[in-house]
Amino acid sequence: MKIADIDLGDKPLFLAPMEDVTDPSFRYMCKEFGADMVYTEFISSDGLIRDGAKSVAKLNISDSERPVGIQIYGHLIEPMVEAARIAESARPDVIDINFGCPVKKIAGRGAGSGMMRDVPLMVEMTRRIVEAVDTPVTVKTRLGWDDENKNIEEIALRLQDVGIAALTIHGRTRAQLYNGEADWTLIGKVKSNPLIRIPIIGNGDIDSPQKAEVAFWDYGVDGVMIGRATYGRPWIFREIRHWLSTGESLPQPSVTERVEIAKRHFAKSLEVKGEKVGILEMRRHLSCYFKGLPDFKQTRLKLVTSTDAAEIIATLDYVAERWGGFDMSSNIPQPLSHDV
Repeated sequence: MKIADIDLGDKPLFLAPMEDVTDPSFRYMCKEFGADMVYTEFISSDGLIRDGAKSVAKLNISDSERPVGIQIYGHLIEPMVEAARIAESARPDVIDINFGCPVKKIAGRGAGSGMMRDVPLMVEMTRRIVEAVDTPVTVKTRLGWDDENKNIEEIALRLQDVGIAALTIHGRTRAQLYNGEADWTLIGKVKSNPLIRIPIIGNGDIDSPQKAEVAFWDYGVDGVMIGRATYGRPWIFREIRHWLSTGESLPQPSVTERVEIAKRHFAKSLEVKGEKVGILEMRRHLSCYFKGLPDFKQTRLKLVTSTDAAEIIATLDYVAERWGGFDMSSNIPQPLSHDV
């Protein structure tokens, strides 16, 4: 599969952009475990053009995580065009437009999946961004606004016509938010349309190697994007790749292995963001690596409240010592966040 001139190989696996999750340290871990392409957290166009510190910080990408996409969102054309130009200055491999976020404060303003209620505006915004930058432009969106307005087939063709290089489709409507099951039927219909020439990436409920295999073989998508299932489980990319290659399941990492993974992730977070912010933003990850351990409440509390790096490392060492023999073979963390 190729996005413009970016060769991602056969059946590539994508890390979905997730707010407060896919920061540089988590992207680093997912790349380590075989993600073929990763994305930043989504970035507000208003924040970028106003030089907002939080938005600008999200442009921080490195060569080690390539290919990497920067995702932007907004509801007005001119700010989005300017934000795309700013994003391009960070030298991403692609610029992705978020037409999928269902959160009320985003969609209610007409951004994210709210743009699906005004398809002409969506198409015009995309056209203007494609024309404004040299970097390949991709889009992530949903099936439609609600069950009565599943217009992704029309949207896919119109976005292709204005020059996007790939389309990611989340198999839910905006009205569904993250409830119910993702419907891959329409994703498959878009992919099988003979008029579609761009790669179609499927997203939604991929939490096992077997589901990824179904997405590729039954629905024919070019790539699979994984969101919530990566949380506390960056090794899912390795699991899926191994299954697709051999038909065999890999065992879940042991507690000792998870401790070492958590330490690497923690070290990267400190390296990128410094001790204060690095510790604060690792809290959600540290506890999730060990979800399912018995009698873990007090240790979890220590992991998510400590402000001292040495104390956190010591607590992780204690986790390995105390629970090192616990069988994690059936323990698959449940998602605590969402992909946008």
